[in-house]
Amino acid sequence: MPENSTEVTAAGIARLAGVGRAAVSNWRRRHADFPKPVGGTETSPSFALPEVEQWLRDQGKLAEVPLRERVWQQLAGHPAGAVPALVHTGCALLLVRDRPTAWLEITAVSDERMAKVLHLALNDLLTARFGPATEAGDGSGGGRTSGCVRAVHTPTADELLPSVPLLRAAAELAAGTGARQAFEFLLGRQLDANPRQFTLTPPGLAELMAALVETGGRPARTVLDPATGTGALLRALSRPTALYAQDADPDLAALTALRLALNSAIESCTVAVRAGDTLRADAFPQLAVDAVLCHPPFNERNWGHDELAYDPRWEYGFPARTESELAWVQHALAHLREGGTAVLLMPPAAASRRSGRRIRADLLRRGALRAVVALPAGAAPPYGIPLHLWVLRKPGAGARPSPELLLVDTAEPAEPAAATAAAPAPGGRDRLDWQAVRSAVLGAWEPFDRAERTGPESDTPLGRTGQDRPGASRVVPVIELLDDDVDLAPARHLPPPTAGGGPAELTRVRDRLAETLRLTATLTPPLADLSDPARWPLTTVGELARAGALQLRTGGSGTGRGPVLMEYDVLGSTAPSGTLPATPASTDGPPEEPVLVEPGDVVVPVLGGGTVARVIDEATAGAALGRNLQLLRPDPAALDPWFLAGFLRGTANNRQASSYASTATRLDARRLQLPRMPLAEQQRYGAQFRALAAFEDALRLTGRLGGQLVQGMYDGLTDGTVTPK
Repeated sequence: MPENSTEVTAAGIARLAGVGRAAVSNWRRRHADFPKPVGGTETSPSFALPEVEQWLRDQGKLAEVPLRERVWQQLAGHPAGAVPALVHTGCALLLVRDRPTAWLEITAVSDERMAKVLHLALNDLLTARFGPATEAGDGSGGGRTSGCVRAVHTPTADELLPSVPLLRAAAELAAGTGARQAFEFLLGRQLDANPRQFTLTPPGLAELMAALVETGGRPARTVLDPATGTGALLRALSRPTALYAQDADPDLAALTALRLALNSAIESCTVAVRAGDTLRADAFPQLAVDAVLCHPPFNERNWGHDELAYDPRWEYGFPARTESELAWVQHALAHLREGGTAVLLMPPAAASRRSGRRIRADLLRRGALRAVVALPAGAAPPYGIPLHLWVLRKPGAGARPSPELLLVDTAEPAEPAAATAAAPAPGGRDRLDWQAVRSAVLGAWEPFDRAERTGPESDTPLGRTGQDRPGASRVVPVIELLDDDVDLAPARHLPPPTAGGGPAELTRVRDRLAETLRLTATLTPPLADLSDPARWPLTTVGELARAGALQLRTGGSGTGRGPVLMEYDVLGSTAPSGTLPATPASTDGPPEEPVLVEPGDVVVPVLGGGTVARVIDEATAGAALGRNLQLLRPDPAALDPWFLAGFLRGTANNRQASSYASTATRLDARRLQLPRMPLAEQQRYGAQFRALAAFEDALRLTGRLGGQLVQGMYDGLTDGTVTPK
């Protein structure tokens, strides 16, 4: 085996071969010629990648390792670690993109010679792209003091030598996908493999924060992110000319610098990224930018409270030890030019903790804090709480402070119009309708921002220009907020929506409820005839599939446009509410086609062990099948879909077809049983099952309307819009 050969774990072997880890364990037990471990531990051994590849080919289990998997395994098994290997790869890909001719000349020599020449080429490239390795800094983009080190150092020839095979393979991958896409794939794999090491900003949130600083078609040309992480916020900008970033983690700072430099959308702009503790050692002390975007660390006690007591950044008050977030707020304001905008992601406690009320009050009095936006839970980690966005603006010299603050609450977004009364709109992590959240936030912020920048045409307060939306947004006079608490949580100051939409809407809900109750009574199934239990010969879904009477398909793959039928849509009998990803997760081969549902299909959730089966109608047809769903497509000449769905919902049927793990129940649709009977008899049962489904939908709607009416009456009686009779 070659020295420094890449090693791969059992999980990596499973990914290469497209099998589960249990299959790899079986191979090790059953095949004496399976490669021996060369590293790792007894419980988690590692194997030489070349030996594994050869064994898989000899066994006919692998025709060729996909290039992207080969590159990833080489990176993950790098002797110096995955992160240094990823930095080397990013540097090489930057050279491949910016100087392709030089790269071809460098790769035409031996590995040892290539490492030496590559070191010189990268030093020249990185100096041109990020500045000298150390620089005195004049405050416009350099360090605070002499000797500030850029985020990406030039790897030495000795450091590069073990990476040469990886870099050659990465360049080959880039030839097919592009340098940026190749780096994004490898970085994404690294982030996915180590989820607890990184606090990520979801793309939807990053795009919203970027849109808030680019309101009205005014792109933010110079932007700073003082806690950059993986650079997601800066990548979301449209047309910047200079990006500045700092992060306490040197590895993240290096990866972010390379990620930004490889981003084609900002390829021509200046990128300055530094490593270091931003609050204690600001790398850009004299920098003033158009905008600041920041997802700071939350609830830090050791942020520098003791040594920074006399720092000039605390213009609005010295933050308490427990108020690290207010230190980040003032750091952002200190780096804005007059009129510049900052958007920070904040924990909700920062809006109401008593220890921060004096700073919040001064931010309001001087017009620095312009808006507080409550986001839905699941918008960003920690996913269990509804975080806030603070929008700030650097007051100009002599400018009159704005007398108002915009408050927006999207913590419980309105249900999409397509949702039925069967269930509320989905929420939580991976289920947020970012388009709806973005529309709600920008719909409130843009007119407020426009009126503030242009100035009101009269003395009419900004809050009376039509931006107040009960329960959603309100422009609040600052004087109302300057009490003993200075509590800025939007929910505490937004008037609730008018009870049920007002008395007129409550009347419509009541009428609809009465109509639904009458329909429910009509649909109530008749008493069944008492007779001996029917006994039929049984078959299984798996046998029917093998006989061609139905097809089995699973969801969760594919890209494109259009709605997606999600698991919670099936459980709640609601319209498709998901969306397909715009680009495939894989960079090799053509993208997979999604499974589109058709009328008469029967969709069954595979998790949870619930007795649910949904027959697809014309309104739902054409939607893509989502994750954790299985589709049964019956041949109409052999199976009635309502007959199929009805028998799949039997409790005993589901119990015998379910398997149980420590935390979940999984349904194996192939084991579900059906009686063998003629099609005409199936249709007779199917008609009864269809009537039961209509009755069930009416019950759901009745419960929903009843709850809406009751809550509306409570709200109306307590806020005075409804009076007792």
